[in-house]
Formats: sequence, structure tokens, C-alpha cells
Amino acid sequence: MQTFLRFVILSAGVALAMPAAHAQQSAQEFEEPDPEEPLPVPEENLVAPPPVYDDVPLAAERERTRLDDLFVDLKKARDRRYAASVADSIWSEWFRSGSATVDLMMTWANEAFDEKKYNVALDFLDQVVIRAPDFAEGWNRRATVHYSMDHFAKSMTDIERTLELEPRHFGALAGMATILERTGRKQAALKAWEKALSVYPAMQSAQDAVIRLSDELAADPA
Repeated sequence: MQTFLRFVILSAGVALAMPAAHAQQSAQEFEEPDPEEPLPVPEENLVAPPPVYDDVPLAAERERTRLDDLFVDLKKARDRRYAASVADSIWSEWFRSGSATVDLMMTWANEAFDEKKYNVALDFLDQVVIRAPDFAEGWNRRATVHYSMDHFAKSMTDIERTLELEPRHFGALAGMATILERTGRKQAALKAWEKALSVYPAMQSAQDAVIRLSDELAADPA
């Protein structure tokens, strides 16, 4: 049954699809991977989605208020375990598109990603961003897949769209910082990590990256 549903959804998506926008010219410089050992996908972008229960549209104002409250708690949190639990709650909110169809495609995309079937994951995520263009997590998940395929320009374009929709998206900021560092832009990477810390002060990976990059830049300011 799931196979049939996937076929129906993807077939319908073909009819809805429009030509993909060209990556911004300024992003093209991110295409070439660094010859050094690649950095892994940021752990902030490897969170499992919550289960899908229904197709009831979200009450946008109520959900936004809840997110705002969670971000206040996240910024105040200094205990890493408590902060991580707040971050998990934020991820749960981000994963809720308000449509069972979109949520199901997100689940299938994550399953394909876990199996390293990146092209299959992209097929589903392309339909997600077409059907729900204001759903920030759809763009972020697609950015993560593009990163895993070393498509840095495309990943950066999707990250930028994610941050337009949700400027506090610490997962997208972590992804941006990782790409900048991997392509040799350490100063810009440091700023991206610092921005992530301004949203999520207890983020361990961001703390470690800021210390490491600060030391590297101090030792080699050129």
C-alpha cells in the first residue's frame, strides 16, 4: 500500500512541478568539495521526525507562540540535557507541516536518506517544497541531502531559504557553518556558528567549533 501511495504522490507531483530555480551565482563557489576529509552532516540535522497522526491544519498563531516560548527557554538553558530536550521539542514543532501527505513524504525522504538513497530522498523533498513552499523544514531536509551529495551550492540555496522562513533555525545555521568551513571560509564559518550559539547557547557542537576555529584563526590570521 505504501508503495502505491508513493507512486501516486510522486506522479501527482510531476504535474505540479515547475522548473527548478538556478542556484544563485554567488552560491556557485560552494560546488567544489574540499580535498581534505569531509566533515559529517551536522548532528543537529539528523533528528528523527515525530510520528504523523492526522491531517488537521496547524493553528499558526498558537504554534508560533509555542515556538517563541520554546526559543526563550532554549536561550536561557545552560544545562545541556535540559537544553537538548527543549531543542527536541522545537524540532517536533518544525517537523509538523500541517498536512499528513507532506509529513508522509518527509518520512519517506528520511527513510531513503538513512538508506543513502539520496536521489529517492530528493524526489520526495522536491515535492515537499512544491506542495508546502512555506514549510521551512522541507527546505532544510533537502539542504541536508544536497550536502551529503557534495552539492554545496544547492545546499546553501536551500539553507538560505530555510533561514528566510525561520531565522532561528539552528540546524540550518550549523549546516551553513559546516559548508563554509569545508570550503575554506573559516571566518565566515565562525560567524555562522556564533549566530547558532546566539539562538542555542548550550549547543555542544557549536561551542566546540567556535573554540576550534577561533584557535585556528588566531594561529593563522591570513
